[in-house]
Amino acid sequence: MKIKRTGIILYVKKYEESIVFYKTILELPILFQNNELTCFDLHGTYLMVEKEDREDYLKMTEINAKAFSCIRINVDDVQRVANDLKKKGVAVDYQEHHWGKVAKFYDPDSNLIAFKDEETFAKQIEEYILKSK
Repeated sequence: MKIKRTGIILYVKKYEESIVFYKTILELPILFQNNELTCFDLHGTYLMVEKEDREDYLKMTEINAKAFSCIRINVDDVQRVANDLKKKGVAVDYQEHHWGKVAKFYDPDSNLIAFKDEETFAKQIEEYILKSK
């Protein structure tokens, strides 16, 4: 199997608000768009934001809707990116751990997104490779 491209499809109830968020707040370029979906360039992969059409999900209330996944984007300076998001009115939970820095926040449809520092992520990969040898 030869994989040509990878991506994430994110089904949302708040379609218009989500498109504005990913385009304006996260400044992701649009690859293509129609009335039902918008496909963004997510730095080497794609993020397709699509109108939710599953009946069971559409009937779900906010009380029983919980995000169990996270879109993670690695950057050089997490704190700077977190501060930029705060200036745009986004509530950001910035954290520093022994394993790295992370800034977590939600899109308009309550999907969790996080920026992570690339430096410690690359170090984790390198350490794993060295241990595996």
